[in-house]
Formats: sequence, structure tokens, C-alpha cells
Amino acid sequence: MSSTESEVMKWSDDDLRKIGSNDDLHVSPFRSDGKTYGTPTWIWSVVVDRGLYARAYNGRQSSWHEAAITQKAGRIASAGLTKDVVFETVSGAINDRIDEAYRSKYRTSPYLEAMIGALARSATVEILPRSKAASNGE
Repeated sequence: MSSTESEVMKWSDDDLRKIGSNDDLHVSPFRSDGKTYGTPTWIWSVVVDRGLYARAYNGRQSSWHEAAITQKAGRIASAGLTKDVVFETVSGAINDRIDEAYRSKYRTSPYLEAMIGALARSATVEILPRSKAASNGE
């Protein structure tokens, strides 16, 4: 098992329900020092097949997305929860189901088309909880 695999946990049903039903998710990938959390950025998120996913509206050049992919870890805050997390790049067929989740959750938003368009779709990440030991560098 790799160190990354040992750091990653599964979301609890309760956490997924709370985060998934909330529009207010703030993501703070680590800064370049790998220890300091970046400025929280509000993003849209959806739950698909017990996974939490997010996209960068401005694509892969979005500053939070670049930091998430480079540093691979950080923190999120949503629905009264604060969680240390790991970010993983997503591609392939799961994106079709993520599109549907965005359509369902954000159907009345004027930003929906951009969030299911090629630019944002290319910047899809899965957000996974990290263990406390990994978060503390143990």
C-alpha cells in the first residue's frame, strides 16, 4: 500500500449527506510550502457514487485547481464541517455522471452550462478525506 493510499479514508454517509446538500463548499489546497493552507475558495461540489467531486469554473489554470493538483492535499469547509483532504484528478466516463449531478443540483443557475462544459470538465477532481495521522505528518 502506498503512503497516499494509507492517508485516504472514505467519507461517512453523514458527512457526504451534509456536504452534498450544501452549496457552500470552500476549498483550501496547501500553498507551495506543503504546510500552509491557501485562501479558501468557494466552489461547487456534487456527490456521485459515494464520492465527492468538484470542478474549477475557469479550468485547469484556476489557481485553486493548480494548487490542488500540485500539492495533492489541503482542507475543505462545508456544512459546519472542516476536513483535511486529498485531491485526485478525474477523467473518463465518471464525468458524464458528474455532469448529471451538476444538472440536478444546480439546475436553476446561469453558470450551469459552463460547469458542465469542456473547460470546467477538464478540471474535475475527487475530494477524499485524509486520516488524522496523515494530516499531522505522523
